[in-house]
Amino acid sequence: MTDATFADFDRPVPQPAGVNRVPEVTPGFWLIKLMAVTMGETAADFLAVNLGLGLGATTVLMTAVLVAAMLWQFRQKAYVPAVYWIAVILISVVGTLITDNMTDALGIPLITSTIGFTLALAATFAVWFAVERTLSIHEVFTFRREAFYWLAILFTFALGTAVGDLVSEAFGVGFAGTGVLFGLIIASLALGYFALGLGGMWAFWLCYIFTRPLGASFGDFLAQPAEFGGLGLGTIVTSLAFLAVIAGTVMLMTSRAAPDLAE
Repeated sequence: MTDATFADFDRPVPQPAGVNRVPEVTPGFWLIKLMAVTMGETAADFLAVNLGLGLGATTVLMTAVLVAAMLWQFRQKAYVPAVYWIAVILISVVGTLITDNMTDALGIPLITSTIGFTLALAATFAVWFAVERTLSIHEVFTFRREAFYWLAILFTFALGTAVGDLVSEAFGVGFAGTGVLFGLIIASLALGYFALGLGGMWAFWLCYIFTRPLGASFGDFLAQPAEFGGLGLGTIVTSLAFLAVIAGTVMLMTSRAAPDLAE
């Protein structure tokens, strides 16, 4: 996606030269993003249910690991594929757990969570734009911009989880139906961007939100038992399979980025 986007939201503003700390949006980006959110769903279930840690302990553990990963990420002065995608996987898991805690532990309805996270994400974008005068993901050069970027990503994962669960569970659409629905929504956004003039900023963040329920529905469909509408592959097999795809893609990205970093 380019900076020629709707209104001024993604327009770069004058600033000191720097190196972008987040990746460009490529097919590989979306492949890993989809795998990461799928793994985030199945990994959270594996830790909380299969290992018997429970929702609360899993949330505390994974939040601590995420904090360590984010400190590692913020120490980087440029985009480092392995570090960045480890942070994405962990924030996917924690975003899932936040919504699960609100639903299962606190009894907050999914529609309430969906509205709440939508407002939180909108507020993040509003403050981000008010402070930086841009929401461009192509010029994340500073600590402050990167902090806004990761906060927005956390809310997209929590929101995506709430929306996906609302459609698949509360509305009774099921895992496969939910995956098809959000797949069609993403396809329509891609059509809007490439053919109908939809702004790149809007297209990126909407696709980022909706790949979460798409990936989660796909992961649940593969992992959950047949009586719950899945294929019964289990969370271990599903998580390891997607981890292998992520690792392979990140290794390829790292090998391609190495010559650039050496220059």
